[in-house]
Amino acid sequence: MSLSTHVLNAATGRPAAGLAVRLERADGTILADKHTDADGRIKDLPSLEPGAYRLIFRTGEISPFYPTVTIDFTVTDAAEHYHVPLLLSPYSFSTYRGS
Repeated sequence: MSLSTHVLNAATGRPAAGLAVRLERADGTILADKHTDADGRIKDLPSLEPGAYRLIFRTGEISPFYPTVTIDFTVTDAAEHYHVPLLLSPYSFSTYRGS
């Protein structure tokens, strides 16, 4: 199973480069601490087994209202690719399961 993420700053229409992102199991075990690349992406997150996980985005530089955004998700099929994008602006955010 592969996992990737992408963060777009909706206020500027640009990728959110250099944003800190942590991947954890649902029990809080830290699996990775990374930063988005120049295109706002992290492509080299660890492979995951089926189970519950969370991505924690340190968004305070973009959003004065949301210092962090946490996305909880469940891996059900270890053979699939999971892409978890974040669209962020100073006072709102959205996410979806990408491809």
